[in-house]
Amino acid sequence: MGIKSFEFSGVPDIVFGAGTFEKIDQYILKYGKRVLIVTGGASFRASGKYDRFVKKLEEQSIQVFSAAVSGEPSPELIDEIVNIYRDERIDVIAAIGGGSVVDAGKAISAMLPLSDSVMNYIEGVGTGKEHTGEKVPFIAVPTTAGTGSEATKNAVLSRVGAEGFKNSLRHDHFIPNVALVDPILVLSCPASITAASGLDAFSQLIEAYVSSSASPMTDALAFDGLKYIVKNLIPACTTGAKEVDVRSGMAYASLMSGIVLANAGLGIVHGLAGPIGGFFNIPHGATCGTLLAEMVKINIDLLRQTEGQENIFLKKYARVGALFMGHDENDIDECCNMLVQKLEEWIVQLNIPTLSQYGVSEKDIDKIVEKGSNKNNPVKLNKYQIRQLLMNRL
Repeated sequence: MGIKSFEFSGVPDIVFGAGTFEKIDQYILKYGKRVLIVTGGASFRASGKYDRFVKKLEEQSIQVFSAAVSGEPSPELIDEIVNIYRDERIDVIAAIGGGSVVDAGKAISAMLPLSDSVMNYIEGVGTGKEHTGEKVPFIAVPTTAGTGSEATKNAVLSRVGAEGFKNSLRHDHFIPNVALVDPILVLSCPASITAASGLDAFSQLIEAYVSSSASPMTDALAFDGLKYIVKNLIPACTTGAKEVDVRSGMAYASLMSGIVLANAGLGIVHGLAGPIGGFFNIPHGATCGTLLAEMVKINIDLLRQTEGQENIFLKKYARVGALFMGHDENDIDECCNMLVQKLEEWIVQLNIPTLSQYGVSEKDIDKIVEKGSNKNNPVKLNKYQIRQLLMNRL
């Protein structure tokens, strides 16, 4: 069988490995001497690393501006920061933090050259205005292993409430210029965030792997990332939390998840995570984590009913299940069952909350279903099936 046609969009210049953060000044200086540093609300700044980092830059006559992002970024926050720094002739932006911080930095990078609100450009909720793609050079430095935002072309912005949304600012040019991935920065990440972030990365990898838009190239990268998560997620949340090799495996998997989601698209978990995150104040990783096992289970059940064991998507799920078993997939049913079983065990072992623990109730389900999407899901779920998936995680 021949290889089907596919397209693959660009990736950042990737700098990966323990200790690479110490080189960030070299990458900043490639673009200029006026840098805007975007960080989270507290953790990196409180660690002592931030002060040493700024001092090192200032010793090289680099002028440092700073902005802090607490929680998931809103359009209002992006506009506020952009309005402060629009006239400062910023040469480069470096975002150091979790996925929300990287997304915020990406959006600020995109909006500094323009003179209007980011709301005009957000998919689905904006005015439909088309962004030129012009941006300030952007360096992404993740401190969690989850979203893969350091390798994507979209920045997720949200507004939480009854009419809330969680949608993307997107352009091919918004891919970071540099993704600097240093696993040492993840060593201090708490177990709860490690778990939610890791399950987010897993869901991105497996949804891209079984995506209807997958290609041989995304398959190779996604499956490689899945191998590292299967091996390292539980240790990263428990006894191996301070081991650089364990954190490196998770950081690598997260990076791969960002590359493949940008090129293969995602399925029902992320199609529901958007509206759930818009209506409720739920961390994105927790949403993906709580839906993950149910998503895999319902997809496998429906694939079995409609296509049989020769279905390519069932074979892919079986390959992932075989990773947990330590041998090649020779029994598709057995491997698929193992995959569901292990994911359900993970949800319990990692104390992933249910949706109801964040305030979602049965009366909210239909609203979420209406806003949800399963564009690249391997099975086209109907509203009843999507509703059942959500009800199973209340």
